[in-house]
Amino acid sequence: MTTSVTLVGNVTREPELRFLNTGVALAEFGVAVNTRRKDGDKWVDGDPEFYDVTCWRELAENVSESITKGTRVVVVGKLNFRAWETDEGDKRSKISITADEVGPSLRWATSEVSRNERTSGDGGYNKKPHPDEAPF
Repeated sequence: MTTSVTLVGNVTREPELRFLNTGVALAEFGVAVNTRRKDGDKWVDGDPEFYDVTCWRELAENVSESITKGTRVVVVGKLNFRAWETDEGDKRSKISITADEVGPSLRWATSEVSRNERTSGDGGYNKKPHPDEAPF
């Protein structure tokens, strides 16, 4: 079972774009989500939560061209949890997100959207996936 999640936070590092041997694009960046709550008549800041975000294919390329460190983003994707033990016996864990969608938050900013035109291959823009196909 996969858990879907939506995060709104600030990008903590520039997206790093790379290509696998198969030519598939992969981009990774970090997001900090600040938790804030109202306590009586004042706001109290909670501890920030940090997530690594992974994007694939066209999304990876578009994110690397559009998102920069400090940008407030909305990320929709699947939650991943990984646990391991170090050589010293310390237990570690990490939560990351595999993104399905990434976009700028328009709460305190404006944005201009331009659609990418792909001229070679289907690029995922001209093909409607079969209902039984995975999105990537």
